[in-house]
Amino acid sequence: MTVTLAIVGRPNVGKSTLFNRLVGRKIALVDDTPGVTRDRREAEGRIADLTFRVLDTAGYEDVKDGSLEDRMRQQTEIAIREADIILFMIDARAGVVPLDQRFAQVLRKAGKDVHLVGNKAESGAAEAGLVEAFKLGFGEAIPLSAEHGLGLSELYSIVSAAIDKAAAEQQDQGFADLDQMPEVDVDITEDMLEGEGEEATLRWNPKRYLNVAIVGRPNAGKSTLINRMVGEDRVLVGPEAGITRDSILVPWEWEGRVINLVDTAGIRRRSRVTEKLEKLAVGDSLRSIQYAEVVVLMLDATIPFEKQDLALADLVEREGRALVIALNKWDLIEDKNAALSALREECERLLPQLRGVPLVTLSGLTGKNIDKLMDAIFKIERSWNSHVSTARLNRWLAGMVESHPPPAVSGRRLKLRYMTQAKTRPPSFILFASRPEVLPMAYQRYLINGIREAFDIKGTPIRLWVRGGSENPYNDKQKRRLG
Repeated sequence: MTVTLAIVGRPNVGKSTLFNRLVGRKIALVDDTPGVTRDRREAEGRIADLTFRVLDTAGYEDVKDGSLEDRMRQQTEIAIREADIILFMIDARAGVVPLDQRFAQVLRKAGKDVHLVGNKAESGAAEAGLVEAFKLGFGEAIPLSAEHGLGLSELYSIVSAAIDKAAAEQQDQGFADLDQMPEVDVDITEDMLEGEGEEATLRWNPKRYLNVAIVGRPNAGKSTLINRMVGEDRVLVGPEAGITRDSILVPWEWEGRVINLVDTAGIRRRSRVTEKLEKLAVGDSLRSIQYAEVVVLMLDATIPFEKQDLALADLVEREGRALVIALNKWDLIEDKNAALSALREECERLLPQLRGVPLVTLSGLTGKNIDKLMDAIFKIERSWNSHVSTARLNRWLAGMVESHPPPAVSGRRLKLRYMTQAKTRPPSFILFASRPEVLPMAYQRYLINGIREAFDIKGTPIRLWVRGGSENPYNDKQKRRLG
């Protein structure tokens, strides 16, 4: 049984620091600048033997004017509605400020299980603020230091009690449901069982997750697309460029499979990133690429293939991730057929290292072609996981060498012995040659492009490592069998 705990409060009281402490790793951006967190972020929290869902929220601003701060407030209120437990955090050193009092009124109306915590309570300077917190109407504040891990034992008691309460309510509800449940016969077939005889149990088929990071320049429409895909305003959107700062993971199910969508901050050229906060956000986005399996590069169809777009595509290739290029705002393009044909040619010319990369046109605003985007994601994932048997590879290699032998270097002919696939994700091959250090890169590219075409591994990075070696070991085994 698990419960949801939301950490709320005004800006810069230490909510993200506590979130990282409970999660056990630094996944939320933390800085002294107020208002770093803008979206609500969720993850699995842990205190000793307890696990629970924890929500980090934006600092509460009492505004209702349609501004960015207003939309941040709405995200916080969604987290309050979803939570079973609310940690109302104040800065114990600063004491109670008017915004804390206004937020306390909001929480009282919510009717939730609210616990007041006074953060930054590691020094004697916090004592006055903890006493002053009584005026908020939530009893005595729990002294806490998110940075140093003080006060977690009190949080353990709160979460443990909430889990016990939720489990008891679920049990009572379960008994009520059983009383009303009609009797049904279920035929269990052998393929549903694991083990034999009396020890047989029902087989559990876990869903396989797919991590998909959405990256691109600022204001390309990444957050809008994610909201349209999941069918709710899960992440902040608006006309302002650079709204997203943290990389937000949003679980979503498509055709029976769980997709972990990761919304990322827009990535500008390095020379234009000067502020510390933007550097942190960009670093978070780049880490999301490393942890993803498939990366969707969002381009603005009205200004596609800017230098930064190409740099991001090249980064994805170097990281060995599967790539899909999504041309957003396609509804703004007039002559769509001519534009798409021109963009495909430009993509092949500008990204030869990713020949055949899927190019999908869509509109994040209207949701058009999201199904085509998901088809492309699943297809490129299959290519990324491709495996070719050694026998097929070497038959193919013999044909490639016969049609185009490797060039002689210093008057000596190069011999390509054999090839095998070392791993997948991305497909990686080892070629054994007589003099690997002098095999021209042009010939290696010839072989890589041939692999793409022959085995339908298009659009995904391919690794080719050339090694020295003697005769083909598979031939040696065959000779021993014949002998």
